[in-house]
Amino acid sequence: MSPAAESESCSLENYLQLPDHSMDERIAAARKKLGASTIILGHHYQRDEVIRFADYTGDSYKLSKIASETSADYLVFCGVHFMAESADVLGRDAAEGRAGQQVILPDLNAGCSMADMAEISQVEDCWDSLRRAGLGAESGEGSILPLTYMNSTAAIKAFCGERGGLVCTSSNARGAFEWAFARAEKILFLPDQHLGRNTAFAMGIPMSEMVVYDPYQINGGITPDRLKAAKVILWKGHCSVHQRFLPQHVDQVRAKYPGIQVIVHPECRWEVCQKADTLGSTERLIQLVSQAPEGSMFAIGTEIHLVNRLAKEFAPKGKKIITLDDTGCLCTTMYRISPQHLAWTLENLLEGRVVNHIKVREDVKHWARVALARMLEVKA
Repeated sequence: MSPAAESESCSLENYLQLPDHSMDERIAAARKKLGASTIILGHHYQRDEVIRFADYTGDSYKLSKIASETSADYLVFCGVHFMAESADVLGRDAAEGRAGQQVILPDLNAGCSMADMAEISQVEDCWDSLRRAGLGAESGEGSILPLTYMNSTAAIKAFCGERGGLVCTSSNARGAFEWAFARAEKILFLPDQHLGRNTAFAMGIPMSEMVVYDPYQINGGITPDRLKAAKVILWKGHCSVHQRFLPQHVDQVRAKYPGIQVIVHPECRWEVCQKADTLGSTERLIQLVSQAPEGSMFAIGTEIHLVNRLAKEFAPKGKKIITLDDTGCLCTTMYRISPQHLAWTLENLLEGRVVNHIKVREDVKHWARVALARMLEVKA
């Protein structure tokens, strides 16, 4: 393989159409006219031709926090549905004659497969099942608290908030677990089993004290004895992007590039995380690459848009960055947000129309906000 071909091994152009810049002038013109009334939030996994117009970039929590602090009236969230919900939960409500902030998702089909793996009715059934098994007391023997990852619906965040639990991010999951164990014997962790397992294991909790609750089986498919012995009950969910990474990918990349550092997101499988040099949230992975000395090599186990962007940014600084698996770790739902969707959203705002408005019900918003507020108490 030639050096030029090798340098493009993690490039999206290898398996996707060329970037679409046909909407650039329309997006830029609309953005300029809207001014300070509107901000565009772009998740790290978003495609380049959309994120280049973002006022702020970051992971889901960082962007939601920015949304809660801005004075803009319209928040165009170039991410997925649960992120837009979180921005609405944390955003400014209508008060003193001023309208509340309005959150817009450019394409309503931009969802999250992980978040969709835990529906509120299933979680309520799970909780009832755990109570019948003697769990669910507020304190003492058998006590349990529900924790949910940021990558979940507002309804599930509210469910956790109403029952004394909280929300966590990949960067403060351990702190959230410690917070919960200071208050209860057991944790029900939703919806990503891999983040829950990796976090618990890093805290010294053995696999024998973790079980996976399958919502499509009676009582989650867990025997009473296994449930009694468990400290952590993991929901059977996962990220469709991060679960693609396999242990053999780590072995293969180390064989091809001796000395390369393998850094992965904790949504990856436990077996992959055990072989990696470092685990980290999206923001942490960026920080590791940024702070590394010239000549460093990284294989990163996360979404390809971010990896590709980092490879381009740091190549002039003498750093080699490749994806852990170059067969296509793309967040297809995030990719639904296209330049056409963004242009359509902004041009409708110019005409006074708010399209694809994401609005969380007030009762759900209250308890989701409680769960998110508790999260802010937890240090990363």
